Amino acid sequence: MNLGLLIIIIIFGLYLLSSIKILPEYERGVIFRLGRLLPEAKGPGLFLVFAPIDRIVRVSLRQEAFEVPPQDIITRDNVTLKVNAVVFLRVIEPRRAVVEVFDYRYQTSQFAQTTLRSVLGEVELDELLAHRDSLNARIQSILDQHTEPWGVKVANVEVKQVDMPESMLRAMAKQAEAEREKRAKLIHAEGEFAASQRLADAAGVLATQPTALQLRYLQTLTEIGVEKNTTIVFPLPIDIVSGLVKLLNKE
Repeated sequence: MNLGLLIIIIIFGLYLLSSIKILPEYERGVIFRLGRLLPEAKGPGLFLVFAPIDRIVRVSLRQEAFEVPPQDIITRDNVTLKVNAVVFLRVIEPRRAVVEVFDYRYQTSQFAQTTLRSVLGEVELDELLAHRDSLNARIQSILDQHTEPWGVKVANVEVKQVDMPESMLRAMAKQAEAEREKRAKLIHAEGEFAASQRLADAAGVLATQPTALQLRYLQTLTEIGVEKNTTIVFPLPIDIVSGLVKLLNKE
């Protein structure tokens, strides 16, 4: 009799030990008692789960990231692209994440693929490349609306990589080169315009101050003499040449 009682006590003690569950801070335990969901999730810390009456489903509250497979997308300006993205999510309500959806990760992935195709298909290539942040926010908002009933929060969506065909890359390179040449020509034209303005101002000063032209002439001779040249250039004013031409024509 004592032996039987001892065996029963040992079995009961082992059952109690097996019923003890410990969950870390980042996990919660969703308990089903006789198939019915308990009002509150258990954890973190130590609690009891009486099998087979109770069944526990562990849910992590840490943020998770998964990659959306590359999707074939045709933009609004008929450019074919391959685009993939990264989705960051976390479970806010563990009970709903277990009861409302079979697998919230798989479900979110499917929604992310369809949303990525639909949103990026409505924009042009230039908008996709230049306004990626606004598109990320739009995709995140749409996904968050789908996942909110499951107790899952989509924290962020990032378009990771955009693969373009070789022909489009060559066309973009030509466009960038043409844009750089355009800017170079504009800068050169602006420099020529500024120089012509300064020359016009200088000509106005020389016209009003004849002595300035003589001083400039002497300065030019000084610069030539610095180089120890034996040749001296005497500039001949155009007015004198034109006067001589007129005189010869009259004769």
